Amino acid sequence: MMRIDILSLFPEMIEGVFQSSILRKAYEKNFFSYHFINFRDFANNKHNKVDDYPYGGGAGMVLKPQPIFDAMETIEANGGKSPRIILMCPQGETFTQQKAEELAKEEHLVFICGHYEGYDERIRTNLVTDEISIGDYVLTGGELGAMVVIDSVVRLIPGVLGNDDSAVEDSFSTGLLEHPHYTRPADFRGLKVPDVLMSGNHANIEQWRRKESLRRTYLRRPDLLANLELTKEEEEWIEQWKNDRSSS
Repeated sequence: MMRIDILSLFPEMIEGVFQSSILRKAYEKNFFSYHFINFRDFANNKHNKVDDYPYGGGAGMVLKPQPIFDAMETIEANGGKSPRIILMCPQGETFTQQKAEELAKEEHLVFICGHYEGYDERIRTNLVTDEISIGDYVLTGGELGAMVVIDSVVRLIPGVLGNDDSAVEDSFSTGLLEHPHYTRPADFRGLKVPDVLMSGNHANIEQWRRKESLRRTYLRRPDLLANLELTKEEEEWIEQWKNDRSSS
């Protein structure tokens, strides 16, 4: 069972997410456990301050190292040794499906959700194993980013989705955007499901899905194709789409 610890000043921001949908079912079935640590409880001053002015001057406040270090020592004392310690930070590596798949293999994850202007650098250099950003923008705190990462990771734990192929076929897991999906009715207001999907010919269906995944990726995220090994037939498809676009 995966253990997830979240260090946050506002754990109530996250708690509701664990009480809904797939995360709730996964928790109830013991696929993972989660624990909130309000690191303000570890402040060593009478006002419970966890931030201070930066040395050298400048705008904003900086998260102090002491509460975070003490909170981590409590986690380790309770049996949480050698976790992946993730700092949610705009300077971190951009979160990807591949990173989610990597983290889903871990037994213990710790998320540090900060606020204010930034972190004392000693937190970054002496505690953290991973720095993650969910995009090139700044939020008021790390909680929203942590929720995104946790949701993405937990759904990849074997058994959580019921059908493990669902995660394998997701957009980005294969390096491509996912192919279109259809369900009943076959004819909705004159809008029909492609005949191939109702043909019963699984080889043709798989070829259609692969082609549509490539087409969607070429049109929406062509950058993803740079690192993809393509067959000669797939390269010919892309060349045809290029010609179609240039002639339209």
